[in-house]
Amino acid sequence: MRDDERGRPASLEAVEATGASGALAVPDSKAPVAKRRAAAVGHGVREGVRKGGSRARAGLAYLTDRIIENAPRIPVRDLATLRKQFPGLGPEQLADKLVAGACNATSTVGAGVGAAAMMPVPPAMPTELAAEVTGVAAIELKLIAELYEVYGLRPPGNLKQRTTTYLNSWSEERGIDVTKPSTLNAALGGQMKRELRQQIMKRMVRNLPNLMPFMVGAAVGAVMNRRDTRKLAERIRKDLRKAQVPWDALPALPPLEKPADPLTMGEIRKELGR
Repeated sequence: MRDDERGRPASLEAVEATGASGALAVPDSKAPVAKRRAAAVGHGVREGVRKGGSRARAGLAYLTDRIIENAPRIPVRDLATLRKQFPGLGPEQLADKLVAGACNATSTVGAGVGAAAMMPVPPAMPTELAAEVTGVAAIELKLIAELYEVYGLRPPGNLKQRTTTYLNSWSEERGIDVTKPSTLNAALGGQMKRELRQQIMKRMVRNLPNLMPFMVGAAVGAVMNRRDTRKLAERIRKDLRKAQVPWDALPALPPLEKPADPLTMGEIRKELGR
């Protein structure tokens, strides 16, 4: 190797400048800062997701509790009252009438929430959705309870016990065979709240299109609620038919007790801040 003017080998100086790989080594003082910034952003995103998930779970838990508390207050017509209101109809025709009325009611709730999407108040949207879920649940629970009456399968027990059966039937979207103790005991089990939360989560996800702007959400909300209520009723009726008791074979049943403080849709909207 030859020496340059400073007395150092030229080839050694080149190696020091380029590094062992032969590429020019350029100091990068910004790399640690960028890494720290990226790590901070990632942590912030993860923390936001965690907090958002916690708030969502808390909201679902609150909705579940409200539905469970409201359920015993839903006014239910017994078979004698229904047959008096719809004279001359058999079980299937009467059930069809009840399903049609419930579908109309839930579609009206869905249309109202969808129309509210036009309002320039985005923070109100979660409240609107909560009111819809709670209102639709009340309508569908009333439908389920009256379908049990129509098919001659009133659950045994007091108001609270019957309501628990209806809640479990609604959350699982199936009819409980009240003639079999094993299925009835399962309906009264401790997993009900967890299953209800899962059902409400599915309902919330389905109802997201109701928030579409320009009144499209109103039409979508009405159609979706009508469709979902009809599907629920079909599943419940299919299960109840398997254990149906003919009206002429039914023992004399006492009238259903009326709730001391009947629930109304207006009250649901009020307690949810609408």
